Amino acid sequence: MQKTTYPAAAGAILLLALASSGGSMEVKFQQGDGRIDVLVGGKPFTTYYFSPDLPRPFFHPLRTFDGKVVTRGFPMIADAPGESKDRDHPHHRSLWYTFGDVDGVDYWGENAKVQGKIVHRAVNKMEGGSSRGLLNVTMDWIDNTGHKVLTEDQEVIFRGEETSRYMDFAIRVAPAAGRNVKFGDTKEGMFAVRLATPLKEQNGGVITNSRGAAGEKNCWGKPAEWVDYSGLLEGAKVGVTIMDHPNSFRHPTTWHVRAYGLFAANPFGLRDFTGDKNQDGGYVIPAGKSIVFRYRVLIHHGDTSGPRLAEEYKKYVAEAM
Repeated sequence: MQKTTYPAAAGAILLLALASSGGSMEVKFQQGDGRIDVLVGGKPFTTYYFSPDLPRPFFHPLRTFDGKVVTRGFPMIADAPGESKDRDHPHHRSLWYTFGDVDGVDYWGENAKVQGKIVHRAVNKMEGGSSRGLLNVTMDWIDNTGHKVLTEDQEVIFRGEETSRYMDFAIRVAPAAGRNVKFGDTKEGMFAVRLATPLKEQNGGVITNSRGAAGEKNCWGKPAEWVDYSGLLEGAKVGVTIMDHPNSFRHPTTWHVRAYGLFAANPFGLRDFTGDKNQDGGYVIPAGKSIVFRYRVLIHHGDTSGPRLAEEYKKYVAEAM
């Protein structure tokens, strides 16, 4: 298991969970300085990092039920084992949500000429329980001039079953008062996971989608209800699936999924994905309006066949309507 070099959790421990019951496991939160640790079934699952010196909040790492880390350590862990040649794209921080062109400002990269930043503002709700945990936070998107462009409300529901872990995201973005905001057409975004080195397609990992396609060549830029990225990790077959809910903006989303381990839902990159310069996947959110993105992240073991994941997707749709 990878070991984070971030500071140990400090401050009050929030024992917000009840006794475990049924097939799901209890979820607890432990809040520290610039971080919230998430425990599922008494074991570490992930941590939400949100200190003001970061370019944006993110979750790191993501773990399987038995503690295997399915996300890359770099750049959070400078010397992560097995990653000496896998230190590209330092803005790929485990699991994150952002975009490369919002009114011409880049929030995806970290060294752009016109660079923005996403700043955590508040924890609105943090509730553990016997079968799930809920975390609701607010963030501000700040442009290169220091002005707020967007408000983001992000709610995450955490659940664990015997060999699976789930994160359900509902992300609402709304323009700052009195302005319209445009998401431009670019492949650089948006709801993303960077996988551990052994899982990437270049090392034998397998990319599949809900439409029956396989591999980066056939899945990149294509619409699908879900995409799965699976492989061998520490001798076990594991995988990560991102599911796009029917009520999510521009469902079914298109996918920015790469052989080197990037794995992202992006509904705006139409021109980049098709290569057709006459296309424009951009979208303007009018003043006073908002759009909502809904995704499930499933971390699973064993069978990664299409029929099993199709059933998981049906379950997600039924649970999250």
